[in-house]
Amino acid sequence: MQRAAHTALFDWSNVFGSSMIRQCLKCRVPLQLSTRAYGVIPTPRDAEEKDMMDRILRVDHAGEYGANRIYAGQMAVLGRTRTGPLIQHMWDQEKKHLEKFNEILAENRVRPTALLPLWNIAGFVLGASSALLGKEGAMACTVAVEESISEHYNSQIRALMEKDPDRYIELLQVIKEFRDEEMEHHDTGLEHDAESVPGYWLLKNAIQLGCKAAIYVSQRV
Repeated sequence: MQRAAHTALFDWSNVFGSSMIRQCLKCRVPLQLSTRAYGVIPTPRDAEEKDMMDRILRVDHAGEYGANRIYAGQMAVLGRTRTGPLIQHMWDQEKKHLEKFNEILAENRVRPTALLPLWNIAGFVLGASSALLGKEGAMACTVAVEESISEHYNSQIRALMEKDPDRYIELLQVIKEFRDEEMEHHDTGLEHDAESVPGYWLLKNAIQLGCKAAIYVSQRV
């Protein structure tokens, strides 16, 4: 099964060289301390760039927050089973993602989405209800959510590369590292029988539809 998160790149081959695109979308780049005067986000040049950065940070923070709540719900149901340590490992990585975006939001005075209380409840309910279907249900939920997040991160990478890859290099490093870990979670779900849950494709498509809606509104509210 090919990962849906690996989005076709031919539309961008006329803008950037193929090797540059591969490096940006496929390589694993560890987070590094910035040597610049600013942190991860450069000082906005104008209102348009400020709005773009706010939207990116707000939706990414919301996505990581929602993922944390999903894993919390799964652990509430499966935490004491053999699957518990696996879910806990993925959750621990999501906690680091959320912590980083909390830090970036505070540094840049960007408010989180006003819908966090909704994502708090919805994420936990989704995680717990999928786990009630057993390990396979929890893994199917993981595949659906992490695939959606990976695709979203890839779209942000392309947008930032089109704008100015050098200017946004620190943010690109953060997004790429987190994208890689989301893809690992996606693959882990497939390796642990996600596709064997009854109604897998229906469940996956329903969850991903919800993810797309959440991404859309979290950017704007």
